[in-house]
Amino acid sequence: MVKCNTMAEVRREIDRIDRDLVKLLAERQSYIEQAGIIKGERSAVRDEARIEDVVKKVLAEADRAGLSRAIAEPLWRLLIEKSIEHEFDVFDARPKKSVSSAS
Repeated sequence: MVKCNTMAEVRREIDRIDRDLVKLLAERQSYIEQAGIIKGERSAVRDEARIEDVVKKVLAEADRAGLSRAIAEPLWRLLIEKSIEHEFDVFDARPKKSVSSAS
């Protein structure tokens, strides 16, 4: 962490972190998209147990890193919900498998 003495320095560091976060979120999104392709059933897109597992892990990491749980938990829950919405879009955009009728 850089020690800042002016608001310009603070803003420069926040902007740098935001650029890094965008790159990490784009990488996370690519895995969400892969999940939307891999999952066999639409009902598998939302996995409540997985959601709670992710939040639990994030809160543990937030505690270690010194990130307020009041920031971490709602932020990740929103991230998860938006990721699920995106995964549904990816799942629904997959080519439909044709069902051939037996003669």
